[in-house]
Amino acid sequence: MKRNIVEQGAVRRAINDLVMAEMFLVQATVESAAAIGDGVDRLSRTISADPEHPVGEQPMKPLLRHIAAQALEPYSSRLQYFRQMRKSR
Repeated sequence: MKRNIVEQGAVRRAINDLVMAEMFLVQATVESAAAIGDGVDRLSRTISADPEHPVGEQPMKPLLRHIAAQALEPYSSRLQYFRQMRKSR
């Protein structure tokens, strides 16, 4: 009987963890999409700023790296939150 209760508790925790992980994933996806949208706007403004002098490859690298970092950050921070949540139990 006691083993059954322990197993049910473990299953509940696993289901709760899965639900929380999915919620964090949805939040991160929404924030990442917003960051990508903002980055595309900045990229288009940079490209179209001066049609007489097109932007070369070198000035674009820092901007593209920044966009990539902004898009990745929500996932890494949510993973860190999730790990902290699981440790605190």
